Amino acid sequence: MSIANSRIILDGLLAAAGFEDAPLERLEIIDDGNALPTPWPITANAVAVLAAVGLAASRLQEMRGGGLLPVRLSTRHAGLAMANSNYLTVAGARSKFRDPFTGFYEAANGRWVFLHGNFPHLREGVVRLLGASSAGDVAARVRSRDAFALEAEGIAAGLCVAAVRTREEWRAEAQHDAVRKLPLIEMTQLDDTPARRLGAGDSPLQGVRMLDLSRVIAGPMCGRTIAEWGGDVLLVSGPGLPSIESLVIDTGFGKRAAEIDLNDTQGQARFDTLVQGANIFLDAYRPGSLPARGLDAVALARLRPGLVHVELDAFGRAGPWSPRRGYDSLVQATVGMCWDGVNPPRNLPCQPLDYLSGYLAALAAMVGLIRQLEVGGSRHARLSLTRTAEWMWDTHDQLGPEAEYPQARPTADELRAQGLLATHDTDFGPIEALRPPLQPAGWTWPRPPCRLGRHSAEWVD
Repeated sequence: MSIANSRIILDGLLAAAGFEDAPLERLEIIDDGNALPTPWPITANAVAVLAAVGLAASRLQEMRGGGLLPVRLSTRHAGLAMANSNYLTVAGARSKFRDPFTGFYEAANGRWVFLHGNFPHLREGVVRLLGASSAGDVAARVRSRDAFALEAEGIAAGLCVAAVRTREEWRAEAQHDAVRKLPLIEMTQLDDTPARRLGAGDSPLQGVRMLDLSRVIAGPMCGRTIAEWGGDVLLVSGPGLPSIESLVIDTGFGKRAAEIDLNDTQGQARFDTLVQGANIFLDAYRPGSLPARGLDAVALARLRPGLVHVELDAFGRAGPWSPRRGYDSLVQATVGMCWDGVNPPRNLPCQPLDYLSGYLAALAAMVGLIRQLEVGGSRHARLSLTRTAEWMWDTHDQLGPEAEYPQARPTADELRAQGLLATHDTDFGPIEALRPPLQPAGWTWPRPPCRLGRHSAEWVD
């Protein structure tokens, strides 16, 4: 791991985020190695995005009269943050969840498909699509199917099925070309709303309210990051939506959690009231689901002038796959990160698209807030897991593979001895989790993770 390489990637990221005036003189990167067992230069991306988030927090602290906040970041800790969920334990038991159904399946003609079934309705949908009698019968059914035909049927049915591609095959897709034309962070000013003011605060985002409409990892990590810097983050869920408890815990630090039924008139009114009190709005639901309810960026900015609206999806806003569902592991399989065309495919040993995209979305929210405070305007930022993957490919091309990397991630015992794990009392029982990489020893979360729907759907002064 090279600090010089991280700075190269950071400079490009700051330009992509429209944050060329970041206070780089406050940044200290400590090169203490690479913790990820992969030749992919993931740590360089992790250092860049975390450093950029820290610099945005430092600028916001300065704007609020809170002094010049230094930003200190370890390369090893930054890399570990890409495998955050691997170190979460609940009541002493490792809690990372992945349904055994989810993974790579051999298809006809030496091809492979990736099936994602971490939610029951997705798993059961694939079983029905294949005409299988059970999840255990799926592998046999897939072996007789053309990978690309099965992918097309899965997409049409709203399921998570991906033909596994090499990088060359991905680059030949129309979706690749559409995504490459998009910025890593696409920021648009929607109007000329006057600049708002934030009073003095003890932390960069104290008093900043964020509505977090997201699930799983990438979107919720955006909200978690805003909460890390003092923001009042309210996670709003709909009744009956499936969830994965370990991910609710992993991404729930610092947040409150409420439930609203948008199909109910009273729920809609309550939601509008929340929007009118928010500074940041995150939409990381299935593409088009909130706009179909009239909750697009322009409408929300009319409801709350000066709002910073962040939208995060899987495959980007343009191209034939823009409405498609997707998760980190499925996108990895699609964009050539998992298969060389010869050996059996396998995912990367962490979920960098999720964690990088979550931090990038938080960076977009913070930079949007900085510009709103400086010059005014409502803002709309768009990001996608697939565009993040292209950023990772660009880094891979620019830096090349890591020359030296460990054969395994550090154990929890090693991290515990180094003070990188912290314990918390929560609704779920005692948990242990990786400390945030930008916070000093002794720092604590404003509140521990909580169960969905635990709080009332209102802002608390």
